[in-house]
Amino acid sequence: MNDMNEVRRQAGSRMTKCRACRECNGIVCAGQTPGCGGKGNGSTFIRNVSKLKEVCVNMNVIASNGEVSTESDFFGKRVALPVYVAPIGNIEANYGAEMSEYEYTCALVEGCGRDTIVFSGDGQNVDVLMEPLRAAHDGWIVPTIKPWQKDEMKRRIEMIKASGCSVCCSDIDAAGLVSLKTGTPAVEFKDVQGLKEIVQEAQMPVIFKGIMTVEAAKKAMEAGAAGIVVSNHGGRVLQDGLSTIEVLEEIANAVKGRMKVFVDGGFRSGSDVFKALALGADGVLIGRPFSIAAIGNHAEGVRTYLHQIQSELKETMMMCGCRSISDISKDCVSVTF
Repeated sequence: MNDMNEVRRQAGSRMTKCRACRECNGIVCAGQTPGCGGKGNGSTFIRNVSKLKEVCVNMNVIASNGEVSTESDFFGKRVALPVYVAPIGNIEANYGAEMSEYEYTCALVEGCGRDTIVFSGDGQNVDVLMEPLRAAHDGWIVPTIKPWQKDEMKRRIEMIKASGCSVCCSDIDAAGLVSLKTGTPAVEFKDVQGLKEIVQEAQMPVIFKGIMTVEAAKKAMEAGAAGIVVSNHGGRVLQDGLSTIEVLEEIANAVKGRMKVFVDGGFRSGSDVFKALALGADGVLIGRPFSIAAIGNHAEGVRTYLHQIQSELKETMMMCGCRSISDISKDCVSVTF
């Protein structure tokens, strides 16, 4: 099964909360949270996808016949392409798939191999964090923890350190998930001091996910972040918000290479990835399509999707006169919003 249409069809038969739509744009699943839709009217998820279409690539075919390379760097690890698996935990609750966290993460890790990095998820049940860590190999997983209250945060960071992972992440925008604020343990909002404490406790590069303004990016930098993810949690924490592609360039310019800038939210194709790189991102995190690939055909489904994304990225680079990731610049795209 090496065709994404077939992988998607198989996934659709194995899920009860996601329809595995041919175009994953948030319209059909609007408001389905828990589930895979965007919050409220679903507008932020929908906007993530629609605004990407308002960035056009500039064709430039007067170029050399050199080979195209999509290779990139992730904190010292050489990856085949700057596309990473976004953290999604609790697969049963979010997708209605009968798949354990361990099975899900194994499918992602095996499917990605040494080509790219998997960001793993977290949940109130600590097994959502711990099961993926069992699948970690040589630091090719980035555990992503919710912004828990201080003692719980410290406990989970210790678990990550013991796993041998070399980079960790916190999706601080998860503080807006009502179900996690009222449960046990509970999440909380973090100020700059709270972020500093995470960095100091981790003693490894820390990425903060959930940055949507220049001000927030500067606060993350002040706290000592090694990187940020420009993210609105896939539209699942706030309706009527801006899309990530709309704010990416301004944030990337403000950071000016002082820390890594990643982005997620509505990215589906290699052309989408190219647009993000042109607007200043160091890499792109993709969530729902990788989840569907893993649920549909496990590691083979993940490989199928990853190879598709890489082929699409290479083709876009070739048609825009780029032979390496470093060749991709703002001149390669036109923005209409």
